[in-house]
Order: sequence, then structure tokens, then C-alpha cells
Amino acid sequence: RSASPKGRSEDDAYDDEMLSAIEGLSSTRPCCSKSDDFYTFGPIFLEKGFEREYRLAPIPRVRHYFACASLVFVCLLLVHVLLMPRTVALGVSFGLVACALGLVLGLCFADELLRCCPAWTGLRAVSERVETHPLLRVALAVLTVGSLLVIAIVNMPLLPSPALELPAGNQTSLSSRERMSWTPCKLLPYHTCSCILAFVACSVFLRMSLELKVALLTGALVAYLALFHLSLCAQWDCCGPGLRNRTETNATLSPAGCLAPAHLPGHTSAPPGPPERAPPSPACSWSDLKTMISFYLVLFYATLVLLSRQIDYYCRLDCLWKKKFKKEREEFETMESVNRLLLENVLPAHVAAHFIGDKLNEDWYHQSYDCVCVMFASVPEFKVFYTECDVNKEGLECLRLLNEIIADFDELLLKPKFSSVEKIKTIGSTYMAAAGLSVPSGHENQDLERQHAHIGIMVEFSMALMSKLDGINRHSFNAFRLRVGINHGPVIAGVIGARKPQYDIWGNTVNVASRMETTGELGKIQVTEETSSILQGLGYSCECRGLINVKGKGELRTYFVCTDTAKCQGPGLN
Repeated sequence: RSASPKGRSEDDAYDDEMLSAIEGLSSTRPCCSKSDDFYTFGPIFLEKGFEREYRLAPIPRVRHYFACASLVFVCLLLVHVLLMPRTVALGVSFGLVACALGLVLGLCFADELLRCCPAWTGLRAVSERVETHPLLRVALAVLTVGSLLVIAIVNMPLLPSPALELPAGNQTSLSSRERMSWTPCKLLPYHTCSCILAFVACSVFLRMSLELKVALLTGALVAYLALFHLSLCAQWDCCGPGLRNRTETNATLSPAGCLAPAHLPGHTSAPPGPPERAPPSPACSWSDLKTMISFYLVLFYATLVLLSRQIDYYCRLDCLWKKKFKKEREEFETMESVNRLLLENVLPAHVAAHFIGDKLNEDWYHQSYDCVCVMFASVPEFKVFYTECDVNKEGLECLRLLNEIIADFDELLLKPKFSSVEKIKTIGSTYMAAAGLSVPSGHENQDLERQHAHIGIMVEFSMALMSKLDGINRHSFNAFRLRVGINHGPVIAGVIGARKPQYDIWGNTVNVASRMETTGELGKIQVTEETSSILQGLGYSCECRGLINVKGKGELRTYFVCTDTAKCQGPGLN
């Protein structure tokens, strides 16, 4: 079809029709809408059960969040070690945080670290619980983020005052200038960078609760701003001329940060007089520095909060789409199963699988078979029985009885013994069936005995139809009898039609089987000479009828299967 221009145009028209239908569905019933699934303010699900399910859902690869936070800790450590004074408090604080992060990473990656140690199965199971257990995951996240938020600024108030560490003895003023090289005003930008890194460490936990993340960031921002604005550095006036004049006039700072005159060893106090006023230093200003730090912290706080909210919204949206996709997929699988059952009621199972599967390149289904047994069974007396009068509701009761007969015949097909028998169709009161159509293509000539077994199964099925009709006669007080004709040989099977597909078989074998039924006798099974030979080989007894005139075939020698003396199961049915 695709090879011809007409076929391609039909395909394009079909594709356009499908696209327009999909667009219509998308516009009329969107997959996900914020107003329908979330609250107006805040990305929280309207359905409480789904909100709880989302919060308790496992987070795959959550261990990588802790690994990223540890990388931020390494950056903080490098900033403090390379750019800030190395004090005992610095080493103790970073050492404690390093131990805490090492413990957290050990729990997260225990399954990989202890892969060669099968005895540590309990500890390896903890790493799996980090992903699946929400309380453990949140506790470790709070410990990690809280440690980084604290360590970023905890060493700032612990820095010693430069004025309190002026050199004793006869040291020159050069050592004082060395001490003044790391004054708090000069270290404040590095502390600000550490605070921003700590904010980033909080943001790497993408699936952490948005409320918890905002609470941690807000608490850290308030603490940072308070520490920067109320720190002792604000009273040191390190950027102005006061500290330099006080150093040169042998002044010291009280513990509260106020000036207190004191005579340093090795120095004589200068006579009282007005202090010398040095020219103002344009290098930096505490007010400007404070404004800059506040601006940076508030800017990064607002940016990370908005980014976290957006990430949380898209994570929820992704989870919602997955849930809806799973639900729609289950509905699709259910509908597919229903369609398969409905299609298998119209078509044989192997033919229905062909249409349900991916074989969409073939225009229509067809299959050739070398040996198929075809049966026609009719109730000729039903034509006389059927009348349209007021007594039987204008023939409705007659059709009800026929429907009961056909339904009982169909019920026999559910028995495992007749699993290879396929009902083809009904023509009035004639029932058409075939056996051997479920054999895969190309295997017809491999097992001759199995092919002949289909003929024996069809004879058994014909006798079962007669027994079923006898039971119906007893209940309906009728005397219907079957007239059966059977033949075997090559046929062609196929499905005709697109809107209402019809499975049927064609060939000379079908025509001869139909003639065996129309020329047969009531209560008997008429077969051809070739079919009779195979049945006798299977152990069935056949009686020669003689030559009969078959329309379109001339005279044929036919046989009746002796149903009274036939075996219930021939050797070929084992």
C-alpha cells in the first residue's frame, strides 16, 4: 500500500486524522492541570492520599545528594584553610563536621563499600533504607545541611581580635601589620562566600520537603544577617583609622570591644594630648560592606527558594504524570484484554493474535493449509419447524430454540478435547466447523499422524453434537436429527472485511464437505472415500454407501461412519 502514491496519500490522510483527534483530546481533557491537581497557593496535591504517597515514596539515588553536599563541604574547607587564619577552633569544628559527613556517606554507600564483605548484611541494608525510609532520609539530610550551614559561619565570632594579639617585647610594627592582614573586614567576603556555599548545599537535595528546605534556608539567613550586623567586627572599626591610631598609641580593646588604655610591656606611654587623626582610608567602608553582604545573602536566598519551589513543582508534576500514565496503562491493558476476548470470540485465537500484535504491514490475513478437516452439520427439519404465527410470537420462539441449539454446540468447543476445532460460521440451521487450522505455517507435513488425528477429533465432535441435540429434544419435546458431512484436504483460510471481519475458509475441500452434508442422511455422518480410509486406520468403522451424484463433482463413492460401533477415542487421539 505504501508503494503506490494512492496508498501514501491514504496514509497521510489517516495520520492527519489521528493527529487532529489527539489534539482535540488534549484541548478538551488535558492530562494534568495545576488548578485541578494542586492547591492555588503552593505545589501541594489536593488529594491527601496522593500527597502522603508522594512524601513517603522512595527516592532513587538519593545518596548522590549527600555526595554533592560533601563536595560543597570540601569547598568550604578549602576556603577556610587557604584564605582564613588557621586556629584551633577551625580545626575542631571542621573535624567534627567531617566525621559526621563521613558517617552519613558510610551509611549511604555501605552496600558498595562492603560488597566484598557478606557478613555485614545488616549495615548494607541501611543504605537501601536511606532511599526507602523517609524518616531516616530526612534525619540524615537535616544533619548534613545543618552541619554545613553552621560550619560556614561558626568560626567568624571565634576569630581573635587583632588588637589583642599585638606582639610583646621589642618587636617592630611589621608584625602588627602582618596581624592586621587578616582583619575581620578583609575576611568578611570569604565568610559570605562560605554562607552562599552552605545555601547551595541545601539546594542539592532536590526531592527534600520544600517546607523543610525553606525553613533551613530562612533560619540560616536570619542567623547570618544577625551575626554580620551584630558581630564584634562592627565595633572594631577595622576599616577606619581608629584601630591603627589605637595600635600606634598602645591602646587595647576590652573584651566587650571598647577601647581601654593599657601600657604594653617595653613601651612608655605618650604624653597626653589630642590624638593624631589619620586621613580617612578609602579602601573599604563597614556600612558599604554590610550592605553588600546583606544584598548577596538575600539575593541567593530568594533565588534558591524560588528554584527549590520550581523543582518541587516539577517533581510533583512528574510523579502525577507517572501515576496517571500507570492508571491509563492499566486501563489500556484491561481494554486490550477485553478486546482480545471479544476478538477471539469472532476470530480464532491465533488469528486474533495476528491483529492485536505488531503485524501492521499486511493488508489482510490469509494462510494456506495442506490438511484440514471440514464439517457441515445441519438440522434440515428446522425449516419445517419454523413458522411465523401468533402462537410462537411471529417465529421468535423458533429462533429462540435455534439459538439454544447453536449455543449448546458452541459450549462443546470449550472442552479441552475439542481445542483444535474452530467454529467457522452458521448458515441458517447449518453449523460449519474445521479442525487443524491452529497448526503453525510450515509444520503441516511434519507429523502425518497428528494431521489424521484432527479427522478423528472432528468425528468425535460430530457425535457430541448429536448427543447434545438429543438432550435438547428431550427438554423441548422435539425430534430433530443432525445431518453431518465431513471431508479433509487443503484449504485457504483468511479474514474478509475491515469493519466487521469474517474468518472463513475456501477450497475444493470445503465444497465437497458441503456436498457430503446436503447429500447425506439424517442421523448419519457421511465422509469421502479418502477420509474413510484414514478413519479406518484410526480404528473407526465405516459403511460404504456407494456412488452418489455430487453437484459439480460427478459421482463419488461415499461412506457412513458407524457411530454405534465407533470407538470413543481412536489411537490417533492419544
